[in-house]
Amino acid sequence: MKAIKQFGLVIFLLGLSIFTGSLFTGSFNLSSAELDTYIKEKGFKSEVIKDELAKAVVTDEPLSIFEFSSRARQAFKNSNDHYDQLIEKYDAEKNWDLKGAQYQYKIYGKPHTLSYNLAKKAGKGYIKESPGFVWFLTFGLGIIGALLFIIPNVVLLGPKGIKNNGIYLESSTNRGWIAWLVLFYLVIFYILLYFLPDYVVNWTFILDPISKALNGGAASQWFVYGFLYCVIMIVMGVRMYIKYRHNNYQIVRTTSVLFFQIVFAFLIPEIMTSLNMPGYDFKNAFPLDYDFFFEWNLDSLSKSGGIGIFILVWGVLLTLVFVPVMVYFFGKRWYCSWVCGCGGLAETLGDPYRQHSNKTLKAWKLERWVIHSVLVFSIVMTIVTLYCYFTGASSFLGINSQWIKDSYSFLIGAWFAGVIGTGFYPIFGNRVWCRFGCPLAAYLGLVQRFKSRFRITTNGGQCISCGNCSTYCEQGIDVRAYAQKGENIVRASCVGCGVCSAVCPRGVLKLENGPEAGRINPTDVLLGNDIDLMKLVNDKK
Repeated sequence: MKAIKQFGLVIFLLGLSIFTGSLFTGSFNLSSAELDTYIKEKGFKSEVIKDELAKAVVTDEPLSIFEFSSRARQAFKNSNDHYDQLIEKYDAEKNWDLKGAQYQYKIYGKPHTLSYNLAKKAGKGYIKESPGFVWFLTFGLGIIGALLFIIPNVVLLGPKGIKNNGIYLESSTNRGWIAWLVLFYLVIFYILLYFLPDYVVNWTFILDPISKALNGGAASQWFVYGFLYCVIMIVMGVRMYIKYRHNNYQIVRTTSVLFFQIVFAFLIPEIMTSLNMPGYDFKNAFPLDYDFFFEWNLDSLSKSGGIGIFILVWGVLLTLVFVPVMVYFFGKRWYCSWVCGCGGLAETLGDPYRQHSNKTLKAWKLERWVIHSVLVFSIVMTIVTLYCYFTGASSFLGINSQWIKDSYSFLIGAWFAGVIGTGFYPIFGNRVWCRFGCPLAAYLGLVQRFKSRFRITTNGGQCISCGNCSTYCEQGIDVRAYAQKGENIVRASCVGCGVCSAVCPRGVLKLENGPEAGRINPTDVLLGNDIDLMKLVNDKK
């Protein structure tokens, strides 16, 4: 069995290496006819951009994606600089008509997005011509190798049960060199995905056939991300089924997050797009779906007929009614551990690293300040956005609408949720984003802490202080401290994953929903215990 695992690891690393190496293959250039077609499709009116692109990418010389992207970005920049200079010139001359005319010739969009769109048309080589075979060499070998590495654990683990054996001895799970390599790879992946998508255009060629089958169009970097997201969750979900095979709650919970990610977050939006409807993830609630109230989304939905209006109404009701009602009855676990894609990735891909979640009081204080600050940030951004949308103003109370949206998208949407939130799994644990950054988790947590029937009940008389519960708590809660005192756990951060209960050898912990009157306030219990202890000491004196 160990030989099978080692063979699986080799196959997986081979697939991963080919997937990574594919970025450096192929050639990119355009003929004059292809450039003319591209200019016509985009509706560019400027002759300058045509000349600049002709000098940059119309060549018989095969260019790498990196050289091609660099040239294309510079061409777009040169063109825009030309018209910016004219705008300044006519502004100084107070020639308003000529100044205004220059704006129609500028090319709008982010440089890497413009370069990416051009690279999709310019790409040539084996990957674009034979995506099916390359898919097998990358995704196929990766999946097969990972399953060969995971499935033998059924035999190697022996009897049913969850064990810590060797968890702090393996370099991959004790913040060793393997963990740091994984962190480095994940961080680079997210940086490329968010900020340099033109560099990963070869990955989109691999998935073009699947994308065309689902939505009728070529794959984008976001299609690659969504597909990869689902594949990783499925493969690591198999690992969850094996590891937690004795616990029905974990089996059902894992199945639930896989279903909602694959069907609601991936397939339904792609199919809606193929039907000329706005692709929408019906489970993605504001403020996690932070751009729901952005102007472009409101305009797009309002122009999409009945389905667009339904999505607008559903998005508002989901946030203001459905979410808090469900939290009242079931706690935030119904979303964070059963529905959310971020939580699903954390529970599957991130499960090997859950023991790294910091349990110190200092981390808890930092968590409360940071996550609630992000929630306030998202609310302020939305208020400014809606005010400017309905009034036509560009700012509200001195806050520029475009600036605050760009700031939130860059700092929270890209860096915190993506680069840090997932990339740092191997070092800081699997719920970095959920614990410190997710504004929806903060919103759910406030409801759970003060108005919910959910709690984890404990039986202190049975606790043997093994520490399994605290070790496995991904949200940084020192569960053992509560269990030793027999206190109910009512914490805003608890996502109700139930793993603390699953790993408890004595059945001390239970996830329960019940009348609010049955909830025990930990502070009151602590004070009561202290008072009883003082009375006992005084009586003895």
